[in-house]
Amino acid sequence: MFNGIDLDLLSLLAIIFIVIAAVTLLISRDWRFSIAALVIQYVGAYILVKISWPVQMALVKLIAGWFSTIVLAMALFGVFGFKIDGEEQAMRQGRSSILPPSTNVSGLLFHILATVVIALAILSVIPDLLNQLDGVTFEQVMGALVLIGLGLLHLGFTAHPIRVIFGLLTVLAGFEIIYAAVELSTLVAGLLAGVNLGLAMLGAYLIYAPSMEGRE
Repeated sequence: MFNGIDLDLLSLLAIIFIVIAAVTLLISRDWRFSIAALVIQYVGAYILVKISWPVQMALVKLIAGWFSTIVLAMALFGVFGFKIDGEEQAMRQGRSSILPPSTNVSGLLFHILATVVIALAILSVIPDLLNQLDGVTFEQVMGALVLIGLGLLHLGFTAHPIRVIFGLLTVLAGFEIIYAAVELSTLVAGLLAGVNLGLAMLGAYLIYAPSMEGRE
């Protein structure tokens, strides 16, 4: 438990973080917003994992997530840059690589509609999951399903490698919340942290690969 802090308030804050982060990753037009969303997403996941796991094991999840985010941020910064005088070129490169498949008004409305459908589906299955999974709180189920649902939606909207990495990291974060609520295993926690870092390294390679080919 969180000493001196209301657990219900923290759980609600975690849900808010997760919803904001998952939606931002889905519709973001800028890699910097996507990276910031990943940072917030892992904070929310840490809070929900900490409900069931000791603080040392929960911190493994947070640290692995942040390290994965740093790896992706360094790779994206190296390719797209952050300078204001190169903003037009960087954004042009970004539109060809990490944007959602459609960014016009109709595309954005479709993203919003699909998100609402996912939200309704999540609300409909939460009672059954709470009955079937012992020791799982409403907030943990809600946060996990939001991440898994919007992560899968993200994967369904794009085939670009970098956005696929974002989607996989989101789905994996949701799975880890559910897993933490039903099982306590140091080995699996370490393996999941390794999977996060492996996905980040793969994403960094996929970011750099086109630029390396262009230099040859």
